[in-house]
Amino acid sequence: MSNTEQKTTTEVLEGVDLTGEVILITGGSTGIGFETARALGAAGASIMITARTEEKGDDAITRLAGLVPGGDFSYEVLELGSLDSVRACAADLRRRLPRIDVLIANAGIMAVPFDRTDDGFELQFGTNHLGHFLFVGLLLPSLLLASPSRIVLLSSMGHGMSDIQWDDPNYLTTDYSKMEAYGQSKTANILHAIELERRFGPQGIHAYAVHPGMVATDLGRHFTADDFADIAARAAAAEKPSEPRNNDDPGVSRPKGGGLKLVNTDVGAATSVWAAVAPELEGTGGLYLADCAIDTAMPYAVDPDAAARLWSMSEELVGERFA
Repeated sequence: MSNTEQKTTTEVLEGVDLTGEVILITGGSTGIGFETARALGAAGASIMITARTEEKGDDAITRLAGLVPGGDFSYEVLELGSLDSVRACAADLRRRLPRIDVLIANAGIMAVPFDRTDDGFELQFGTNHLGHFLFVGLLLPSLLLASPSRIVLLSSMGHGMSDIQWDDPNYLTTDYSKMEAYGQSKTANILHAIELERRFGPQGIHAYAVHPGMVATDLGRHFTADDFADIAARAAAAEKPSEPRNNDDPGVSRPKGGGLKLVNTDVGAATSVWAAVAPELEGTGGLYLADCAIDTAMPYAVDPDAAARLWSMSEELVGERFA
């Protein structure tokens, strides 16, 4: 699929009725998370978003209600950089939601200056991966109640900038590179989907990692001109990924690409929406998606041994085990 043929959320959801579906979206107050919430809510789903503050949550719900009159929208406060906040939010959601049909782990940060989460993790790894790892794990019972259900993890073609830094994922002694740290966190998102599928696919919970494209939002507010040049050079120099892992699945035939052309949020959110609803994906998972199709990721990002290793390491870091 070429860039000129990229679908929008409206096109993906044409003719789709999600009445009765309960969908949870982290980071739904802005950007592609907001558009994902709007589109899925317009199709009839009950939407729960998370926002970092009550002010942002209230504002987002007001705007969503204006765009989708009669839609069912609500929010919870979640700060992924705090494991205490993750646990509190998950506990509230377990009480508020009878089940979760789709969980879209959309929230994230990109190429930020060095900092640490409340729990001492490197900020991008801690927010983009570890916070979501704990959040998803704590909500697995609600996803099991809705089985078959789906988990959609927002990754990026930026995963090609770094494998997991196994010896020092939190940059305790390693010199910090914001691009490599971002790449590590996005690789972690793909590996998380791989291991979720291995563990819970047989129980009807299927997981997907999504590259939304380079979307015109404030996510890249920390990017400089040099950063854009860096990511372009890294993408061009990256080794050719392995062939698609499931060549018999529908939607495989998207050529490798996507490039660095900026797209609007209705295009950027389309693959998340497709991952949430596409009948072609029924009964499958552990896939990397882009442009509303199955795509290829770097070999290290789809290595099942690495996925199991990251799961174990993540359990140790967050202090929680998920059988």
